Amino acid sequence: MNYKEFSQEKLDNLIHIQDLFKKKFDIDGYENWFYDSESELLRLYNSDEDEIYFRYIPVGSYSQNKQTWMWSWFNENSIEKSKEKVLAVKEFGAKNQYEKLLEGTFTSDKFDAWEFTSICLDFLNGIGAYKVDSNDLDKFMVIMAVEDIDSKDVQLLKQKTVECVQHGYSRPAFVCQHLDCKTARGFQEAFDTYKGMELEEDDDFQAWCDECEKVRIEHGEWNEESESFAQIQLICENCYFELKEFNQKSN
Repeated sequence: MNYKEFSQEKLDNLIHIQDLFKKKFDIDGYENWFYDSESELLRLYNSDEDEIYFRYIPVGSYSQNKQTWMWSWFNENSIEKSKEKVLAVKEFGAKNQYEKLLEGTFTSDKFDAWEFTSICLDFLNGIGAYKVDSNDLDKFMVIMAVEDIDSKDVQLLKQKTVECVQHGYSRPAFVCQHLDCKTARGFQEAFDTYKGMELEEDDDFQAWCDECEKVRIEHGEWNEESESFAQIQLICENCYFELKEFNQKSN
């Protein structure tokens, strides 16, 4: 069987399994998503009372800007331990000389990405697939099982997050007191960010307005005076990116 026939067979299987997955868990009924690479948990939610958790295995990512695919096992920045399980697909590709299953990263398209996900779904015996969109990067996952909301891993995940009245649990972020979605004041960041990005252990989402930036530069650094002017506040990741979008586009 050539690769085209093989991949089409897996895609047909994905369509069938995905239909069952969506119907059983009402996947399209959730407006928001959040995933944690360390625990390998995906949270879909509308509120804290309307949420569901899944355990996942990362397949890979597709860059919309570069139009390239990268397998999860090739991604050195990915911390998910289960990505090693995807190497079984690479080994299969080597035996059958399927080049797309061998190379770590290469020029590709979204159709390829779903092909690869369907192949991994079959190899890993998953219950469904999911794609999260982070800026220009699409991350593809095989969903392995539903995670009990009272499980230890879910509770540990919630301890690492902040609870927002509007968005429920998500990662913490820090902004100055002046940023809001009423008046655009500019948006200065500690480093370039996008929603869903993986952070280093010691990193946080941090931003401040243009006036705070002027004060910071006047003092040469963040110190007692500049920090007193900024009055940094704790918010959730979702609020952070709402502030970013408003203050950047409206400024």
